[in-house]
Amino acid sequence: MHIILLPAVLSAEWPQFRGPNAQGVVKGAEGVPLQMVKENMVWETRIPGKGWSSPVLSNGLIVVTTAVQGETLELRAMAFDEKSGELAWDQKVFEPNQKELDAIHQKNSYASSSPLIVDEVVFVHFGHMGTAALELKSGKVKWRYHQTYAAKHGNGGSPVWVDGVLIFSADGEDSGLLRGLDAKTGKLKWEVDRKMDVRQKFSFGTPLVVKEGGRTVVVSQGSGMVGGYLPENGKLLWLVRYGQGFSLVPRPVFFDGRVYVTTGFGKAKLLSIRLKDARGDVTDIHVEWTVKKDVPTTPSFVVTEGEIFITDDTGRLSCLDRITGKRLWRDSYKRKISASLTLVGDRLYAFSEEGQAFVHQVSREGVTKLATSDLKEPVFASPAIVEGGIIVRSAKFLRKFGKR
Repeated sequence: MHIILLPAVLSAEWPQFRGPNAQGVVKGAEGVPLQMVKENMVWETRIPGKGWSSPVLSNGLIVVTTAVQGETLELRAMAFDEKSGELAWDQKVFEPNQKELDAIHQKNSYASSSPLIVDEVVFVHFGHMGTAALELKSGKVKWRYHQTYAAKHGNGGSPVWVDGVLIFSADGEDSGLLRGLDAKTGKLKWEVDRKMDVRQKFSFGTPLVVKEGGRTVVVSQGSGMVGGYLPENGKLLWLVRYGQGFSLVPRPVFFDGRVYVTTGFGKAKLLSIRLKDARGDVTDIHVEWTVKKDVPTTPSFVVTEGEIFITDDTGRLSCLDRITGKRLWRDSYKRKISASLTLVGDRLYAFSEEGQAFVHQVSREGVTKLATSDLKEPVFASPAIVEGGIIVRSAKFLRKFGKR
């Protein structure tokens, strides 16, 4: 068994960051509300502590992670009933030491990596502070893995699962690493060093599992490069270099044999990379186009058959032609955006750092505002789209909106 990208349709499953297809795109919009207000709020639940991890959902349970401050700071995983919002279980997973806690950016949280659910097992990841597997039904810890590294600005990237291997970035201050764990035992299966000559090695990339040319490949970004790795042993098949780009956050997107990536902080660029027959360093021969204006360094973007919809961190929204990279139009949310964009049918959902929820109808011809709601507190997490509603995590609350 392995996970590959398939078109996402409305369902009761949202098992990973950016949904079933890992790309934030859902076909059909029936039951997904435009307004996120009290009148169509199905339930509201307060989440203790602080965390920017996005909610994931499987078998009727929503899972998030959070960091709760008591006498010490505890990294916890929590599950809630999708129908009622009631707490199903609450599990302490790690208690990091002060040195690990010191490596944090003021905009980040200690629980920013989103959980992953596979076959009724929840994988929670806290970067340099540890990774664990829990039973979905009970929250019981199956295993813990903790091999720390010198982090900078905290954690952020989420893990992926393919063919029994759990894969995540470990790009810290001193080295750029990609790790693969045995998903059943939590033991390190392989580790590869990106070996890039860059000034800033730290990044927060979330890998993407793709199938191209009959082969399953893990697309993973770090400072200065993106590469395609074999999941069974971490072997690097191909790479594209992009200079000194660092602190990668937006997740890659895959469509029609091409992977679309941004290049991180510094002067961010958006690249279109053709994967067919990619072997070795393909920087000069497989990059089809590069966009340098209004490119995000935090929010992930969405891709359709003909278009790419992106917003930079300041809220400048653009539509690009997917084939050429040409800008078709530009608009603006006029708010800072960190949460990833989500496309439901032809409706683009975005959430601001100030708490506004924006819904626009988008096409290559233009954009029309459909609704704006105010959640009254910051939103950094990306939403979960489910049959009959939308689940949104803000600074203090987890809420479901839709039909009551």
